[in-house]
Amino acid sequence: MPNESFVKYTNAGPLDKEWGLYLTVAGYAQIPPADVYPPRIHPSGYYFTWEKGRILQEYQINYITEGSGVLETSTSQFQVVPGSMIIIRPGIWHRYKPDPNTGWNEHYIGFNGDFCQNLFNEGFFQAGKPVLYVGFQESLLNLFFETIQQVKDEKTGHQQVASANTILILSKILSVVRNQEFAGKTIERTIRKACLYFRENLNASINMEELAAELHVGYSYFRQMFRRYTGISPTQYHLSLRIQKAKDLLISTNKSFKEIAIDLGFESYFYFSRIFKDKTGKSPMDFRKEHQQTRRQE
Repeated sequence: MPNESFVKYTNAGPLDKEWGLYLTVAGYAQIPPADVYPPRIHPSGYYFTWEKGRILQEYQINYITEGSGVLETSTSQFQVVPGSMIIIRPGIWHRYKPDPNTGWNEHYIGFNGDFCQNLFNEGFFQAGKPVLYVGFQESLLNLFFETIQQVKDEKTGHQQVASANTILILSKILSVVRNQEFAGKTIERTIRKACLYFRENLNASINMEELAAELHVGYSYFRQMFRRYTGISPTQYHLSLRIQKAKDLLISTNKSFKEIAIDLGFESYFYFSRIFKDKTGKSPMDFRKEHQQTRRQE
C-alpha cells in the first residue's frame, strides 16, 4: 500500500470562532508497516517525537480504520485496534504510534470552540477514556471524508459546514459507545470473525447464509445483530470493503478497470462500474481522473 496522505491546517476567523466550533486541521494518512511516524509534514506545535510526546491546545479525534498501535498519556497506556477512535483533549500530554508490524490508516480532525468545550466538560465523553472502540462505521468514515473535503476545497462557509459534520461525528461516536451491548458476548466474537473473513475475501462474492451456518448462528439473527453492531448489513459491509479496495487500486495502480473488477471478484466490469457509481457517485473512470487531476494540482 502506498503512503497516501493529505493534511491541511486552517485559519479560523472571528466569525468562525463565534460559531462555537471551528476546525483547525483535517487529514488522513496510510502509514505502511515500519514507516516513520508521524510523517514529517506537520508544523511545530503538532509534530512530535515518541521520546517527547506533545500537548495540544485543541481537541482532536483520530479514526484508525486499519492497523493497530498504542496511545500513551502521562498516567496510562491504551491499545489501539482497527475501529478505534483516539480522542485528545487540550492540555493533555500524549503520544501515539502504529505498530511497526501493521502500520495503520488514520483519518483525523482537530477543532476547538465554546461548543465542544461545553460538550466535553459536561461529561458526554469520559476524560479517562481517550480510546473508544466504534468498529467499522461506514457513515462515520464518510463524515470524515466529507469534512476533509470541505477543508480541502475551502469554499465560503466551509468552516460552518465542517463544524456541523464534526458535531455529527461526535454524536455518532457517542451513540455507538452508548450502545455497546455486545461486549464480551458470543455474537460479538461471531461478528468480528465475519468481519475478518470479509477482509480476507475481498476478491469473492460471499453467500451470507452459508457463512452464518459456518459460524454456527442463524442467518436472520446474524444479519440483525451484524447490522446493529456495524450499522450496515453483512452484504453491504463486505461490499463497502471491496469498493474501498477498488478506490485504492484506482489511485495507486495502473490496472485497467476490467482487471480491478476481476481482482475483486465482480462478475463483469459493467456490474462493477454500476455498483461503484452507486456507492461513490462517480464511475471508476471519473474517480481515477479526478484523483489524478488533484495530484497534479498539488
